[in-house]
Amino acid sequence: MFRWFVLNTKPKKESQVERLFQQGGFEVYNPKYRDEGRVHPFFPGYAFVRFEHPGQYKMVKYTRGVKSIVGNDAGPVPIEDEILAGIRAREVDGYIELSKYGVAPEVGDEIEVAGGPLKGMRGVFKKELSGQDRVLILLNYVSYQGQLLIEREKLKKVIS
Repeated sequence: MFRWFVLNTKPKKESQVERLFQQGGFEVYNPKYRDEGRVHPFFPGYAFVRFEHPGQYKMVKYTRGVKSIVGNDAGPVPIEDEILAGIRAREVDGYIELSKYGVAPEVGDEIEVAGGPLKGMRGVFKKELSGQDRVLILLNYVSYQGQLLIEREKLKKVIS
């Protein structure tokens, strides 16, 4: 059965991986956004590809530019079609729309992702990373706790 999977690409190889999979007849999705006239990958270092597991696993894993297929000890973890549909729904003219939201959060504040495919997810603002406009937040989502790097302008402080 064909399912969507997340690929971890080598640095700055998202477009190359996208092109190679398209040439190979695979369905691939590499969301992008525009910033000051330049096009950037929405998820730097990642892309989505649809393939049949386990039949096409080795072909996908060893494609030039692919570092790994995201998964766990049991193997690659498929992504639901609804997640990709949610990401695509935020596109305007083929690009993800970015915008700024509300009051800037401080360390310890409860935050909500206000843009992008993770819109609506809540967590705690943990720390701002030096030299970049990204933050590390702790997500609480369906009893899963993980850490996520996300652009600060996609966050808004939850005001109760």
